[in-house]
Amino acid sequence: MLDRDGFRPNVGIILLNQKNQVFWGKRIRTHSWQFPQGGIDRGETPEQAMFRELHEEVGLQPEHVAIVARTRDWLRYEVPDRYIRRDARGHYKGQKQIWFLLQLTGFDSDLNLRATDHPEFDAWRWNDYWVPLDAVVDFKRGVYEMALTELSRFLPRFETRTRFLRQSQQDGDPNHTLPSSYE
Repeated sequence: MLDRDGFRPNVGIILLNQKNQVFWGKRIRTHSWQFPQGGIDRGETPEQAMFRELHEEVGLQPEHVAIVARTRDWLRYEVPDRYIRRDARGHYKGQKQIWFLLQLTGFDSDLNLRATDHPEFDAWRWNDYWVPLDAVVDFKRGVYEMALTELSRFLPRFETRTRFLRQSQQDGDPNHTLPSSYE
């Protein structure tokens, strides 16, 4: 299913752990790393496609994640001719993607690269949010940078409660007492 400009609708997934690190999958039998992504089937919404791809590629179910944000518009990249099947050359240009930022609410053990008979990845790791884009195939780098940049403002901020509790105690706040584990 291509749009009139030759771009296939697709979703990209940036999955965060509790430390705001991102899931980074190694494409099966290659040395390239990428985020989960996949095509939107006819009749699917981008969100439905995202949940389907999330399960197919990393084995997660909707109850394992929370949607934090998504890109406002489609982000596009063109695929070089050498990566396009001969019969598709001339009409297929590349992909247009809606990117989702997800928070893992489950556990690392919920991830399963063999959830389907056609795995996409043979290894995975958590990586800093600003992943080293030189590990990404060159024609996707611009889209990755745009998606990471647009969605970075939605990164969850984690407060360090103990620092504030200790600071209040040091200031001599008579209305605030530390839990016994801090005394």
